[in-house]
Amino acid sequence: MKSVVIFGTSDIAQLAHFYLTYDSDYTVAAFTVDQAYLSSSTFCDLPVVPFEEVEKLYPPSDFDMLVAVGYAKVNTIRTIKYEEAKIKGYKLISYVSSKATTWSDLSIGENCFILEDNTIQPFVKIGNNVTLWSGNHIGHHVTINDNCFISSHVVISGGVNIGKNCFIGVNATIRDHINIGDKCVIGAGVLLLANIDVEGVYMGTATERSKVPSRRLRNI
Repeated sequence: MKSVVIFGTSDIAQLAHFYLTYDSDYTVAAFTVDQAYLSSSTFCDLPVVPFEEVEKLYPPSDFDMLVAVGYAKVNTIRTIKYEEAKIKGYKLISYVSSKATTWSDLSIGENCFILEDNTIQPFVKIGNNVTLWSGNHIGHHVTINDNCFISSHVVISGGVNIGKNCFIGVNATIRDHINIGDKCVIGAGVLLLANIDVEGVYMGTATERSKVPSRRLRNI
C-alpha cells in the first residue's frame, strides 16, 4: 500500500481521506497546507504540515500526493497547487470510486477525483486534475480537459468537448457534439444546446418565493 499526503484541510480533503481509507489501496499519512493557512497541527487525527516543507518531512520518493481542493476562482487554486506539487517531485494519484461505472478503455490523467455513481461510457478521455462529483452521466466520446470540476447529476451527452478549467453546476444538461471553451462557468440547471466560447458564463433562473405563505396551503 502506497502512502499519500493530501493537500488541503477542507471538507473535500476530509472526504478524500474517507474515500482513500475505505475504498482504495492507499494509506493517508498526513495533510499539508500553505503555512499561512495552517491553523492546527492535526486533521482527521493525522499530522498537518506546511506545504513549504512537506517534501522534507514526507519525501516524494516515499509518498504520493492528492490535491483535494474545490473549484475556487474557476479551478485556479487547485491547478496551481497541482503544478507546485509536481515541481516538488510528487506523483499525483487519481481516485476512481469502486461504485462508479467505467470501462477498461477509460483514459484518465493525474489528480482526478471521481466519486460514486458516475456513469462513464466508452471512449471517454479525462485530463489531469479533474473532479467529477457523484451521480453524473458522461456520454461516449466525451473529452474533459484539464482542471475541470463537474458537480452532481450533470448530463454530458456524447461527443462533447469541455475545455480546460471549466465548472459545471448541479443538474446541468449538455447536448451532444458541442464544444465548450476554456474557463467557462455553467450554472445549476442550465441547458446547453450550442457551442460556447472561452470564459462564457451561463446561469439558470432561480425559483422565486410564492406570495402565498406555507400556512395557507391546504393540500400539503
